[in-house]
Amino acid sequence: MLSRLFAPKVKVSAHCDLPCGVYDPAQARIEAESVKAVQEKYQANEDADFRTRAVLIKEQRAELAKHHVSVLWSDYFKPPHFEKYPELHQLVNDTLKALSAAKGSNDPATGQKALNLIAQIDTIFWETKKA
Repeated sequence: MLSRLFAPKVKVSAHCDLPCGVYDPAQARIEAESVKAVQEKYQANEDADFRTRAVLIKEQRAELAKHHVSVLWSDYFKPPHFEKYPELHQLVNDTLKALSAAKGSNDPATGQKALNLIAQIDTIFWETKKA
């Protein structure tokens, strides 16, 4: 009797941990844009103190970008997405590796590579939002 009384009246399921709209690859893109911008500023400045600060900021921003990509992979993307986009696991892995490379490099080309991969995730993300 009690189990029926406290049984859920409506069964619901959610795609995300929170209502959709919370997740967005733009967060990763903004951080990755900062990484590339700092790499460019590092190249254009010879001051040792400036460069030290630039490296610190670049590494922090790269970690934030990695965090945002990881959250998309673990919290937003679900099995149906991976079935429809079988390249998604590898794309996320490649993106995380590219962000790690950008974190450890002052070459803006590494920042651009990460941005290019984030753009591919962004395309898939918005396709899943249409579905």
